[in-house]
Amino acid sequence: MSPLASGPQGPTTLRPLLTTVLDALTAGAATRDGPLPAGGPTEVAARLREALGDPLPEHGDEDALRTLVQALAAGAADPADPLCTAHLHCPPLAVATAADLAASVLNPSLDSWDQAPAASELEALVTRALAAEVYPEVHAEAGRTRSAGDALVTTGGTESNQLALLLAREHHGHTQLVCAENAHHSLRRATWLLGLPEPVTVPAPAGTMDPAALGEALTALPGPLLVAATAGTTNAGLIDPLPDISALCETHGARLHIDAAYGGGLLFSDRHRPKLDGLARAHTVTLDLHKLGWQPIAAGLLVVRDRHDLAPLGHHADYLNADDDTEAGLPDLLGRSLRTTRRPDILKIAVTLKTLGRTGLGDLVDQVCARATEFAELIHRHPHFELHDRPTISTVLFRPTDATDDTVAAVRRTLLTEGRAVLGRARLDDRLWLKATLLNPHTGADDLAALLKLVEGHTPR
Repeated sequence: MSPLASGPQGPTTLRPLLTTVLDALTAGAATRDGPLPAGGPTEVAARLREALGDPLPEHGDEDALRTLVQALAAGAADPADPLCTAHLHCPPLAVATAADLAASVLNPSLDSWDQAPAASELEALVTRALAAEVYPEVHAEAGRTRSAGDALVTTGGTESNQLALLLAREHHGHTQLVCAENAHHSLRRATWLLGLPEPVTVPAPAGTMDPAALGEALTALPGPLLVAATAGTTNAGLIDPLPDISALCETHGARLHIDAAYGGGLLFSDRHRPKLDGLARAHTVTLDLHKLGWQPIAAGLLVVRDRHDLAPLGHHADYLNADDDTEAGLPDLLGRSLRTTRRPDILKIAVTLKTLGRTGLGDLVDQVCARATEFAELIHRHPHFELHDRPTISTVLFRPTDATDDTVAAVRRTLLTEGRAVLGRARLDDRLWLKATLLNPHTGADDLAALLKLVEGHTPR
């Protein structure tokens, strides 16, 4: 009979399997030998199909764990490789990954207290601590003038943004979204999912929302309105002028949501936190700790200024939150998510916060921001490259001087196909740019120089 991971014998059963996994990860990384497997989609798929064979054989294969983990590692994009810089895809901390293993072993389901007694309390404590980080003044006033803030654990920015629009709709009726051209695509998609009107889009001429245009829109449009600002755009890591936007929302009585999935991690840094001035004036805020928090996916949060705003999420299912159980003191967890079965992603977050503390996390944020500044300076000084702008967070956009957009796209695809480097792409100012998003605090000056040299060596002259 197949052994279980939990229970008294679980650790004994897991220990040799973990050795198998670690050995397979090492072997797979050696086979890959770079940030990405070489060969492009066709060759990578062929190698994976060969390793997998029959996905559901008549008889099992005791070596399947080693075979498939090694194949996945050999065919993976490694976010810990300094030349893997395309996306907001962080290398996870070892301590967070170890905690995630414990969560998988214990397998609590956060839809009722009797499935997750300790995990439910841990989530309540840590989410409220993070809400206090976003809304420190509200937290200090709790119990005197208003309710304290709270936060829900989500699968990431997309779910958090959708929840923010849902709460706005439930509190204010048929709300209309107002956002800028730089807003994340998930916001517009959420209006469709929720049956809301087509969003009103205001210009972002310098990559960030134009407050004057927002003011005109808020003056002209009938309410109720929800303004969505961005703290850390996907393309360039830019931050909208949050103080100006929040002031306009207060003047016009509009609800404010700030998508800080990327930039929210700056809260941990004394040096960079001022870039988020105005964040605490939002009604809701999206955070993603699987970006500038170095968590294994998923580790999203939706933070609310007033926990009473979460009331519309309340839901009753007698087998999970019967009235008499709730009255007897068993916590009601169904209003903490639109999902029912839900894993304890809070554990890895809690372990990270406790292990590193504010100073440790702030140091990591400062390091990646410093690397981005160094990379931008390297590009600025290089005669064969053009820098889009100095980084606001840790994203750097650049392109070979005098290259066409087709050349920029081709260079990126060539590096991907050869498995040499993973760079993103972004279209700004009607031109295509290579995008490096630096989230690896171990990246050094030599790595940045090597990345630039690779791009230069693959650019036709």
